[in-house]
Amino acid sequence: MKRKAGLLSISLVLALSAGLAACGEKKEEGKATVRLAEVTRSIFYAPQYVALSQGFFEEEGLKVEFQTIAGGDKVSTALLSGQIDVALVGAESTIYVRNQGADDPLINFAQLTQTDGTFLVSRKPVANFDWSSLKGVTFLGQRKGGMPQMAGEFTLKKKGIDPHKDLNLIQNVDFANIPAAFTSGTGEYVQLFEPQATVIENEGKGYVIASFGKESGKLPYTVFMSKKSYINKNSDTVQKFTNAIHKAQKWVEAKSVPEIAEAIISYFPSTDKAVVEGVVKRYKDQGSFATDPVIDEAEWKNLQDVMEAAGELKARVPLDELVNNSFAEKAAK
Repeated sequence: MKRKAGLLSISLVLALSAGLAACGEKKEEGKATVRLAEVTRSIFYAPQYVALSQGFFEEEGLKVEFQTIAGGDKVSTALLSGQIDVALVGAESTIYVRNQGADDPLINFAQLTQTDGTFLVSRKPVANFDWSSLKGVTFLGQRKGGMPQMAGEFTLKKKGIDPHKDLNLIQNVDFANIPAAFTSGTGEYVQLFEPQATVIENEGKGYVIASFGKESGKLPYTVFMSKKSYINKNSDTVQKFTNAIHKAQKWVEAKSVPEIAEAIISYFPSTDKAVVEGVVKRYKDQGSFATDPVIDEAEWKNLQDVMEAAGELKARVPLDELVNNSFAEKAAK
């Protein structure tokens, strides 16, 4: 889930899009159309697929045109240039764009996931794991500047480990190639998203021993955002969109793991259903799926603590500058 690389492209599109009029609301068959893009296809985003598969957007009178645009920088660029209306990506993207001087900033309006989604996987079984035992090992981490890497390093530092001094840290492997690099012999430990962590465990090639999501705490990890101008011009659509997301959040909270897996399995046609169920259970058990779309002060502070610890935060940004909770609060009522 590489989110930061390519900030230059965002800078360029800021200049190109500064003079463009904000996207207006499109209508089709009496429904407002929302062009939505996610940063990657992931079971981590289960409530979003539930909103799509269970017809919650349609219930709110919306037609959603849905796509995946890999990479946080590319999603932000698509949003800034008006190619899409709403993006599902890390909240840190709004801070990066703001710090580059955007005239029309990206605003977070609904939270989907509230923890990091990665896990610590060892090559060999580890009994009574203690974080201090990682000192001196070869650790295959996530790419520098992305939220997975920042949350991972934040956790390691909390546990008294300097990731750049106490580990042989590898960070030059592309996100998509990290699982294959580990299974082919690179690293004694690896930081992995699901379903790769479960697949590797099922194959007997690794063992999930800890959760970076549990250790790094709650933060607005993945959120829905849009340009400020779009939100101002299409507030009714944004409210309906947020209502649909909250319906999905409540549905996920209330339903069993098999029911959730059945609702989202069509979005993962190449993944075994048992794996989908295992991943949903793991994320649900550790509270990764937000139960409401509100981003609170504590979560926003923790996000910036994580970014600051990684040296990726130029200056702290007040919650109300880049978060509009009015839609989430209304939906939650």
